[in-house]
Amino acid sequence: MAAGAAYAATTRALADGRVSAVAPTATNFRGRAVSLSGGPAAVAGVLAGTVAATAAAPRTAGTGVAAVVVTAGGGGAGWYDDTRAARQRHAKGLRGHLTALAGGTVTTGAVKLGVLGVGGYAAGRVLGGGRTDALLRGALIAGTANLVNLLDLRPGRAAKATIAAGSVLVLLGGDGSGVAGAAVGAAAAGLRSDLAEVTMLGDTGANALGAALGVSLAASRAPVLRLGALAAVTALTLASERVSFSAVIDRSPRLHRIDAWGRRADAT
Repeated sequence: MAAGAAYAATTRALADGRVSAVAPTATNFRGRAVSLSGGPAAVAGVLAGTVAATAAAPRTAGTGVAAVVVTAGGGGAGWYDDTRAARQRHAKGLRGHLTALAGGTVTTGAVKLGVLGVGGYAAGRVLGGGRTDALLRGALIAGTANLVNLLDLRPGRAAKATIAAGSVLVLLGGDGSGVAGAAVGAAAAGLRSDLAEVTMLGDTGANALGAALGVSLAASRAPVLRLGALAAVTALTLASERVSFSAVIDRSPRLHRIDAWGRRADAT
């Protein structure tokens, strides 16, 4: 409830004429200008939901701190990317940003990846373990944030993925279940306007939702689950450099139906 209420309050505030400049628009896949207010609203929702979950279960305070760090950091870096990327030469994908960086150009995407990496490591240290363990947990957090962002190419897709994955993590329980619940609440609150192409998550919201899911996974006390999730996230990220997720989804009737559910008829 806290996540949904914070999402709604932030959306209302950003729709107010006095602060509308805070939420510029971006062009979606159909060339339509859509408000980016869904991003800050998702960040607010995750943060509020995380604080509420931590207050209800004080033993998860460390997980809550980790989630706040990466959600705020990832969301902030995503906002920088959302509002500044158009001013730079376009670089696509992880390879594109790293290639540009090797050539001396620091893209907004590279900045975002750096913030996610540092924030993920810091969160990993908070969650416990030595440096190696923190690096692995941090890679999982940053990788999950980036993966959800890679899915955000059609209305509602990243939100649906967050709701599905987060619901499983909530059912599994553990110290990270509250953070997963916050991500589910924020994604669900914004799903309708996302599908209607009224708002979009952008990098801001997708990174925040993904980071929260990553913290939930990284907080697991089962090393097998953490390593398996890291392997899956890494494999999907590398695959995205060669394969279009949208093309794969469109070729699968079942995935296509799920992906298109609730979307405008002319936006499939």
